[in-house]
Amino acid sequence: MKKNIGFLSILVLSIIGISSSCKKPVVEPKLIFKFEIDSTQQRLDNFGNPSSIASGHAAQTPQFNTISAHYLELAADMYTALGAGTILYKADQTTLGGANAIDFEKNTKVKDGETFFSMPLKDAKAGTYQWMRLSLAYQNYDIVFKYKNPSDTAQDLIGTGTVASFVGFNTYIKTVMVKSQSLTVNANKLQGYWAFETFGMLFSGQAPAGATTVPNPLFASSPIPAGSCVVTAEFSGAPLTITGNETEDIVVIVKVSNNKSFEWTDTNGDGYYQPDRGDVPTDMGVRGIQPIVQ
Repeated sequence: MKKNIGFLSILVLSIIGISSSCKKPVVEPKLIFKFEIDSTQQRLDNFGNPSSIASGHAAQTPQFNTISAHYLELAADMYTALGAGTILYKADQTTLGGANAIDFEKNTKVKDGETFFSMPLKDAKAGTYQWMRLSLAYQNYDIVFKYKNPSDTAQDLIGTGTVASFVGFNTYIKTVMVKSQSLTVNANKLQGYWAFETFGMLFSGQAPAGATTVPNPLFASSPIPAGSCVVTAEFSGAPLTITGNETEDIVVIVKVSNNKSFEWTDTNGDGYYQPDRGDVPTDMGVRGIQPIVQ
């Protein structure tokens, strides 16, 4: 009888152990931010107003491959100064190139629709947030361009190329893979630096200082430093509310306007980007963001 009791005890303990091991781990709810590239979204200027294309320029809507951010802040109201809100994220920075700069090598690049930042909701400061500030660092996209036929220079051909666009305040770039070609830089590059790859060839240059559009409709109440690329927008539909008692994820979709966001000096006025005829990129900034709580 005692042997049977011992056997039963072992059996019960084994069942309890199996049952315990089958329990699902506790998954903490997260605050998640995802990019969504939107070519139909309004094209804004630096003050958040509808923007037209400057005389003597042309622009096109690029096809995004990847995008990255280096700063994310939530603001309770329109009077919250930059840095005085709830700062959720700051990307790695370095002084390898001299002045402080975004470390491009460590900067996370994501595709359209992917998560660019997440954190446990329990670690987020509770509150109601009406505004978001998001500083972008890098964009990689494809564009259409016109070029001279090498076999017949009187004839023009249409091709596609890939642009690596650096829109952060300052970026230390060791190397950058534009599409299939790698460009070695090993230096800091200010906002507006770009590289262009097509047919296995690489070109690079620098847009004029202050030319990159950074929409901020709160310029009067809470301005941002020049060259910072901190895009500002109000939550669409309803503000973001964090109570600290959430049991499910909160997902924020950050819609990014690429509506004619690649702009250049159009030397002959035909509406095509023609780098071999002197067309120069003048603006590679996004044309606004629209955060939406899903």
